[in-house]
This record gives sequence, C-alpha cells and structure tokens, in this order.
Amino acid sequence: MKRVLVILVLAAAGIAAWLALARRDDGDLYYTGFVEGEERVLRSEVAGRVREVAFREGEAVPAGAVVARIDDADIAARVQSKRREIEVMVRQIEQAGHEADLREGTWKAEVGARQAELAQARSEHELAARSLQREEGLGRTGATTRQLLDEIRTRELAGRSAVERAERMLARAQAEAAGVDAARSRLDVLREQKSLAESQLAELQITHAKYQIRAPEVGTVVQTQLLWPGELAQPGTPVLSVLDPLDKYVQIYVAVADLTLVPVGRRVWIELDSAPGKRVPGEVSFVAERANFTPEKIETRDDRIGQVYRVKIRILEDVATFVPGTEGNVYLGDAGA
Repeated sequence: MKRVLVILVLAAAGIAAWLALARRDDGDLYYTGFVEGEERVLRSEVAGRVREVAFREGEAVPAGAVVARIDDADIAARVQSKRREIEVMVRQIEQAGHEADLREGTWKAEVGARQAELAQARSEHELAARSLQREEGLGRTGATTRQLLDEIRTRELAGRSAVERAERMLARAQAEAAGVDAARSRLDVLREQKSLAESQLAELQITHAKYQIRAPEVGTVVQTQLLWPGELAQPGTPVLSVLDPLDKYVQIYVAVADLTLVPVGRRVWIELDSAPGKRVPGEVSFVAERANFTPEKIETRDDRIGQVYRVKIRILEDVATFVPGTEGNVYLGDAGA
C-alpha cells in the first residue's frame, strides 16, 4: 500500500513537472498556464432565514449593492424599542432640566431674600445697640429717663431676636441647596442613561446592518449562488461568490531550475489559445515560497529538479477580456512579438 502511495505521489509530481516545463517556440521560452480570478465569498455574519438573494449567477453586481437579505424582524423590533426608550429619556431629561432650573432659581431667590432680611435685621439691631449704648451713658449722668432707657433696651432685644430669626431662616434656605444638587444629580443620571441607551442603539444598528449582505466596494460578477431564499443562514455561511472582472491573473508552475528567470516584477507576455498571435503584457506579481507537487522524500538531485513553484502573472492590459479557465502561454521574451 505504501509503495502504491509513493508511486502515485511521484506520478503526480511528474505530471505537474511536465505541465510546468518551459517550452521553446521559435526561440521564445514560455510556460503554459490558466487564467484565474480572485473569487470573494460573501458570507452571512448573523443567523436567520434568507428572505432574498438579489443577483443570480453571471449577473453584474454594482459596488456596495445589497446582494442578499436575512429576516431581520427581531432585530428591527429591538432597534425600534430602543429608539422609543431614548425618546422617553429625552422627554424625561427635558422635564428634569426644567424642574432643576426652576428649583435652583427659586432657591437662589429665597436665599437672596433671606440674606436681605438678615442684612436689614443686623442694621436695625446695630442702630438699636448704638442707641442703647448712648442712652446707658446718659443714664449714668442722669441725663435720660428710665422709661426711655427701658424702651431702647426693648428695641435692642427685639433687634437681636430679629437677627437670630433671620439667620435661622437664611440657614434653612441655604440648606435647600441639597435639594437643588439632588435635582441636578438626577438630571446627570438621566443623561448617562440616555448615553448608554444610545451606545446600545448604535450596537444594535451595526448588527441590524449585517442582515443585509453587501457586495465589495468594486463592481463584481456573481460566480456561484450558494444559498437560496427560505434556507437558514448561520454566521459564516457562504451566500454568493463574486469575481472582480479586473482582478484576474495567469497562474503558471515553474521548475526549480528556472526560478531565477521569473523574479517578482519581471515583464512577460501572455498569449491566449483563444487569441493566437496576440500577446498582452504581464508582470510577475507572486512566486510561492514553497514548492508544489513535491515528492514525499527528496533524496536525489532529480527529485529537487522535479519540484515546481506556483507563479502569478498580473495582466496589465485588456483584463476584462480574459476569461477564467482559459489556457494560454506566458512568454519570457523581452518583447511581445
């Protein structure tokens, strides 16, 4: 069994090497290759049932077009619910803001009034205290009556009581600042809740957008439809494969002995079997680091020579006319002739 496997591997290597061997045609060194394209597989990022696939195989797809839609009823309802929640929060913030402004304005007016009352009470008390001090001095010399002195003492006591009462009223009014702070704190909390809800809405909208599968930002052509309406998609499920008409190349396999002939950047010429005699410029854009179709064990120089390396040739002109799967030759000559 092991011998059969080795024979098959060596046979595959031999076939690959034979296909890759350079040929000479009127002195021109060339390799046979095939036109290929970089297919892009468009996949679902969410789970859901496919509602629509907008493009069929072979149809041109505009850049960024919606190529398929996944049932989004659930996520759409969640988005709408979050929007209504934010709308309610906006009204609550407006109302809380008005209440906080009104409360702060009332508090400032009350404090201002109590400060004015205290200032007036202190002024009246100070006047009464000076009058008492003057009358007490006159009383010691007998220049005033006892009745007048008692009246002035009564006014001074009343003034002192008025000051104390005004101070208490001011302190009580100033204590209402805690209520103003609480109203402002509630307003801040509502704003933070709204900010969080907006972040959650943004995340939901990002997820909602994934229910529409879009094409790349370049015009493409559908190669294969992989999912149909009614089928269930899961994250990672392929829906369509598309090809950029201008993102094509010719792939060849070069023997290890000829690798020095195809450095990246070398100018070459491409002639398709379907257009004999017409050579289109190309350029070596990639050389594989590892050999393809390598024998299981390399024991001799012949084994090393049998290795081939994958090489990509970028098409420089008339890319749209190259059809994937078409065979042709890549000439290593210095001029297309």
